[in-house]
Amino acid sequence: MYKLVMKKLISLILTLSLFFPLFRNDFKDKQLQYRKVRTAYEEKEEYLKGLLKEKEINNFSFDMFIRAFKDEEKFEVWVKKKNQKTYQLLKTYDICTTSGVLGPKRREGDLQIPEGVYYVNNFNPFSSYYLSLGINYPNASDKILGYKPGLGGNIYIHGSCVTIGCIPLTNDKIKEVYVLAVEAKNSGQNKIPVHIFPYRMNDENNDVFFDEYSHDTTLTSFWNNLIPIYSYFETYKKNPSSRVNKEGIYYF
Repeated sequence: MYKLVMKKLISLILTLSLFFPLFRNDFKDKQLQYRKVRTAYEEKEEYLKGLLKEKEINNFSFDMFIRAFKDEEKFEVWVKKKNQKTYQLLKTYDICTTSGVLGPKRREGDLQIPEGVYYVNNFNPFSSYYLSLGINYPNASDKILGYKPGLGGNIYIHGSCVTIGCIPLTNDKIKEVYVLAVEAKNSGQNKIPVHIFPYRMNDENNDVFFDEYSHDTTLTSFWNNLIPIYSYFETYKKNPSSRVNKEGIYYF
């Protein structure tokens, strides 16, 4: 009986392994049904393959990591091979416009771009802002620290260069980011990390901004919580696996 069960199990595994590529490509195939995604691939696929080849990634099998810096208005895309532990910087983009001020998003309608640890949770190929990638705002920390009756939502990385709290790129650049995100998800990365910081949180900048915002201890306390997350990635080029405690504080 045991041998029979094992034989059937091995047969099932082999069968699934044969069809796995079909399952894996299903997400990309669905995305390519949309005109704007097809256009993005037509215009950007070969260019992106060239960028990846420079990082010794010779196919579209990679993991992706995103960082955004509000004060500098910069948006970074990092990549790594599936069998590697550390990320490499692939490209830095300009955030083409902004809204709100430095500090996290705490309520609906405050025009704030969030700050903290997020991940891509939605692909919108028919966005009003050309193409868009949703992030999971409000996250666990936001839900604890934000304004409970109305936290807001629908925060995206998108095109069209307009914003009331999202991260906007030009249409040309969102095509690149969207294609990379599709390929990362298609190759098995279910959650693409997105870290949003008020600024590059190195020692020099911390001194400047903490002095400027010394009157707001709630804000500087929150920023103090983000510094280890920023520093960990700067040091190790690995995604820190952070969690949130019952006070809304990140830890890892």
